[in-house]
Amino acid sequence: MSVQAFISYLQLEKNYSKHTIQAYGMDIREFSSFCAKHHDAVSIIDIGYPMVRNWIVHLSTNEVSNRTINRKISSLRAYYRFLLKVGEISASPLAKHKALKTQKKVEVPFSEHEMEEILGEIPFADDFEGTRDKLIIELLYATGMRRAELVNLKLADIDFSTNTLKVLGKRNKERILPLLPSTTVHLKTYLESRAKLEEVKDAAFLLLTNGGLKIYETLVYRTINKYFSLVSPKVKKSPHILRHTFATHLLNRGADLNSVKELLGHSSLASTQVYTHNSIAELKKVHQKAHPRNKE
Repeated sequence: MSVQAFISYLQLEKNYSKHTIQAYGMDIREFSSFCAKHHDAVSIIDIGYPMVRNWIVHLSTNEVSNRTINRKISSLRAYYRFLLKVGEISASPLAKHKALKTQKKVEVPFSEHEMEEILGEIPFADDFEGTRDKLIIELLYATGMRRAELVNLKLADIDFSTNTLKVLGKRNKERILPLLPSTTVHLKTYLESRAKLEEVKDAAFLLLTNGGLKIYETLVYRTINKYFSLVSPKVKKSPHILRHTFATHLLNRGADLNSVKELLGHSSLASTQVYTHNSIAELKKVHQKAHPRNKE
């Protein structure tokens, strides 16, 4: 069974994102090349776990991080699950594999003060780009949406009558997000500015470049870096950190974990719980203030 058949399965049946499918394909082809070069294996369908272990050692020797190795092995695991499903193999060579230990990534969210500075004090240019850039930041922080979801927003996704926004998430799952009054104001201001563009080629999409084309993910990343560099000393400034900030600030203010899960578009609570460690300091304050055993 070819790798292409697996890729088609991910695309047509699993509805994985283009980025995820590309990553899976690259990992599997990389392993296949390794097998052909070092073990004269014609097909990775016929290999056993020792060959997988040799690849892990090879990657580690070449200073590939444990986190990246685990991701590559995850791609292989998915491929062998597919082969089991279609009857090409009777057992996965990764059946007893245990993931390598990794250090937990600590992603520090922006503070409420930093967000107030960005959206309340930093002067944005009084032109189309300035209006668009402010809306990009407002939408990411006010809704917690992913960068790819932001890029693919369409005009038809906005419903001003209910102040909601429709988002197409991972695996083509739709969710409806409420809009804050400030977000609605920024949206209307941006749309007025957008209407003055001389040429619009990607008219269906909400966020555009000066040339009237749909914005792209790198532009969003650069925008976040540009403005947050003015107010934050944090090393990592990215759209994902804004999503992280959204979740953390809601939890700090007492939001229910299940509600945050729905807003983020997570399929399970486990994905949302990674944000709770940032709320421990706030929970300690509430606990110490409210608990009757606290004598202070």
